[in-house]
Amino acid sequence: MKFAIAVFSPPYAPATRRALRFTEAALAAGHEIVRVFFYGEGVHNASANLVVPQDEQNIGAQWQALIHAHALDGVVCIAAALRRGVLNTEEATRWARPAANAVATLELSGLGQLHEAVQGADRLMCFGGD
Repeated sequence: MKFAIAVFSPPYAPATRRALRFTEAALAAGHEIVRVFFYGEGVHNASANLVVPQDEQNIGAQWQALIHAHALDGVVCIAAALRRGVLNTEEATRWARPAANAVATLELSGLGQLHEAVQGADRLMCFGGD
């Protein structure tokens, strides 16, 4: 089965951890992940500036490792990212900001990437949001 994963919650939210564990389990079971799309507060998973308390799991880093290890297509909604100050080098330069903070394993792109992922997937799994 082909899954598109949409993450709407920040890295410290339980829904984000459930999304990560679901994605790991799907891959372990031999399923395909078409794309992992971070939207809304979920874009914070792409920030390289997260500081996680010692007694908590670094879910953002775990997402980055999973995406890298399985060569997954990880996409962050660019509009939601810009609104929340998550910028790659190109956007930091474009908007004259002093630094980029988006991790390199995730691509900033438009919401159309979620639509395209849904078209190529058997199921869309959404995690988080209100």
